[in-house]
Amino acid sequence: MTGMIRTNRDGAVAHITLDRPSEGNVLTNEGLRDLAAAFRVAGATEAKVILLRSTGSTFCLGRESKAGGPPPSALVMRDNVLGPILDVYDAMARVPQPIVCAIQGNAFGFGCALATASEVTVAADGARFKLPEMEKDLPPTLAISAMMARVHRKALAWMVYSIEEVDAPTALQVGIVSQVVPSAGLDAALSKVLATMTARSTAALVAVKDYFRAAPHMEPRGAADYAGNLLAGVLSSAGR
Repeated sequence: MTGMIRTNRDGAVAHITLDRPSEGNVLTNEGLRDLAAAFRVAGATEAKVILLRSTGSTFCLGRESKAGGPPPSALVMRDNVLGPILDVYDAMARVPQPIVCAIQGNAFGFGCALATASEVTVAADGARFKLPEMEKDLPPTLAISAMMARVHRKALAWMVYSIEEVDAPTALQVGIVSQVVPSAGLDAALSKVLATMTARSTAALVAVKDYFRAAPHMEPRGAADYAGNLLAGVLSSAGR
């Protein structure tokens, strides 16, 4: 473990914390691998909810890129540089528990994608969001892959091409975050939503995440049938 990721369990909540505040919580490839592993470990526990947050005044300024030397082949680039990012997105999607994310300060690049990929994201009113990759002529296709199902296409394209920051109210409007609260009230807002969610049954929480994940890829009749099957399963598990 690199020490960039801290984990702990508090009752029904599994905590995952980005802990590199002096570097804006920028993650190296090793940190990304640790983050993916942390999600999978949390997903295998009996926790009902996973809470993702960070230390310091910034949520996450992205991932660390190392310059210098000859460019690697496309295969090496995908496996060693891009693969760890895709693995984090895959881990987030596959854990059965909903992920709640807390955003303070800036969430840029990979940080912006993390905020969007979480099921519920609570942001402080001073938070800012940006996809800066095109400043270096790098298409942020990985971030887009994690965001496109939840952010309006026109808004996402504007963020990519304009490279401008988006404030918290705009992020709420376009689908990056779920709620915006005063900075001083971020912890209280998190406590409230976590209390509400953990009071629900595990079966119900898992079913909702599963449906959000699978239904958009189904034709309408199949999506309706799957909704019925999930609800029937939850009702059966509750003995109703």
